[in-house]
Amino acid sequence: MEGAARVIARRGVRGLRVEELAAEASVSTALIYYHFKDRAGILRATLEFINDRAGRYTTERSPDLPPLDARGELEQTLLLELQDAPDVRENSTAWGELRACAVFDPDLRDDLARATRVWVREVAELVGQVHPMASEAALSGAAERLTALVEGLSSRWLSGSLPLPHARDLMSSAITAELDRLG
Repeated sequence: MEGAARVIARRGVRGLRVEELAAEASVSTALIYYHFKDRAGILRATLEFINDRAGRYTTERSPDLPPLDARGELEQTLLLELQDAPDVRENSTAWGELRACAVFDPDLRDDLARATRVWVREVAELVGQVHPMASEAALSGAAERLTALVEGLSSRWLSGSLPLPHARDLMSSAITAELDRLG
């Protein structure tokens, strides 16, 4: 799956060739087709892998560090999507490629919409820990705006049109604005 994320990040979804993926993963094309059946299966599994990996790098903390409060958890989760680390760059680039391709691929669109709903729900829960009395609709709206902003800032940063520190500052300001709006 790491190979698939790398190939998609490098070549895009339309540029994904099973032969190149097999070479990247050092396995045979037959083995890839055996496990994933078809291209849609590869894309679905890659999307799941990207989500799982993002979940790890946005939530794992050293046990030596003090625990975060609710706001700290929210900020960490969103700001760690904007860090200059190879797996984050690869994840964000592949996610953007999958999102762009979903415009033309209804099957991928459904899978991506499902993954996005899960992400929004997770962020809404984090926002709800900061403002437990906020309505479900208000939490969901804040989470939609924050996750959409992360995606947009990430795209701008990765394409070189926005410096990473500025993207992180914009994200921090947006978190403050959303929390103030709820409070």
